[in-house]
Amino acid sequence: MAEPLPFMTITALSKAIASKALSPVELTQTLLDRVDQYDGVTNAFIEVTAELALKAARKAESEVMNGLSRGPLHGIPVGLKDIIDLAGYRTTAHSHQLIDNWVKEDAVVTAKLKEAGAIILGKLSTHEFAMGGPSFDLPFPPARNPWNREHFSGGSSSGSGAAVAAGFMPAALGTDTGGSIRLPAAFCGIVGLKPTYGLVSRRGVLPLSQSLDHIGPMTWTVEDNALLLDVLAGHDPLDPASADRPYVSASAGIHGGVKGLRVAYLPSLGAEAGASDEVMKGVAHVAETLKSLGAIVEEVTLPPLMDFASCGNMILSSEAFAIHEPNIRQRPEKYGEILRDRLFLAGFVHASDYVHAMKMRGELVATVAKVMRTYDVIICASAATPAPKIKEMPKFGLYTKPPLTFPFNVTGMPSLSMCCGYSASGLPLAVQIAGHAFEEATVYRVAQAYEATTTWRSRRPDLDAGLKALAA
Repeated sequence: MAEPLPFMTITALSKAIASKALSPVELTQTLLDRVDQYDGVTNAFIEVTAELALKAARKAESEVMNGLSRGPLHGIPVGLKDIIDLAGYRTTAHSHQLIDNWVKEDAVVTAKLKEAGAIILGKLSTHEFAMGGPSFDLPFPPARNPWNREHFSGGSSSGSGAAVAAGFMPAALGTDTGGSIRLPAAFCGIVGLKPTYGLVSRRGVLPLSQSLDHIGPMTWTVEDNALLLDVLAGHDPLDPASADRPYVSASAGIHGGVKGLRVAYLPSLGAEAGASDEVMKGVAHVAETLKSLGAIVEEVTLPPLMDFASCGNMILSSEAFAIHEPNIRQRPEKYGEILRDRLFLAGFVHASDYVHAMKMRGELVATVAKVMRTYDVIICASAATPAPKIKEMPKFGLYTKPPLTFPFNVTGMPSLSMCCGYSASGLPLAVQIAGHAFEEATVYRVAQAYEATTTWRSRRPDLDAGLKALAA
């Protein structure tokens, strides 16, 4: 175990636990101590479930010592975005509306993690109901970016991104409706995957937009991400959107390389969003690297980003308003200002607008599918810039500066964000890799091939500097 425990990957930790060189109790306590020392820098946690975690760690240790293996997540601490249910704890959605929302049953994904032997370390910060911004009028403070706490950690899986990057846990779950896994992954320099729509059950997770919502893994490395997806994926007959089809392991062929794969390179998406030179150069470097590894890389175009954003925002706003309409009418004061104003705006959408957006969605899906007949994956920027300052985030930025992630929520395709370098100011840059529906394995192969050529995974945020900035 050359690296300190907080910086070890799931792959390395799993081997150490299985060989009995590392105790799950030791690992869990080390991470709990780190959270206690440094979470003031990130505000990643809403609740640390220390008692639950240590009980699970003792169970995992006993099982390992008695020769029982539950797989690569056995004894591995993970976190849950606080819209994902954990039996016996609150699911608050970071809101006054649900401050006393104690739940009795685990979400399907939580139950799967527990069955795999994972240890739930805590509930993590989000944006209010996964739709508000980084607000300061909520019952808990917004998460901060561990690379520089004055900057945004991305939304809405903000605490999940910050916690993994800070070394509080090797993995966390997030949700993604317009980019809420991939944007925190981009801004925090980690790996985040939005799986194919319907691959992972959403039962027991608070909805935002039923036709756009996804749940997925957030980790430090590509291989760890695939290991987590292998646990999460599978049909759930009680989730109406769940895909009833056999699951093929995403991690099994991850080291297969990219020779002969066809890669669609999409620089126009970043250019349309006004991406910085650093971002554009970072993504171009990914394209050149894949080409040097034997992939066939060709530049392509898709419909304008604003077409995807207009369509996606109309669907998201309509479906979110339908969920929140009773509360926004009866007790709007229980919402933070940002979400309240976004819901008020959504209330002006007409049914005909929603119908037209769904029709437009079908047309966009068909256009992208036509392009994808020729290619295995698409690569483009994950975000137009490094993480902006948290206090400069606009209330309606989703509409004025739509995320580059939105196209793949509209299409439902799997899409991964990963680090592709650092800005001059030391903030992460990120590339997005999208693939055919239910072909996460190919997305991971491409991502792993690129990751293996870089040294980006050797860098971690300096949390001691964050403590000094906090004390200043």
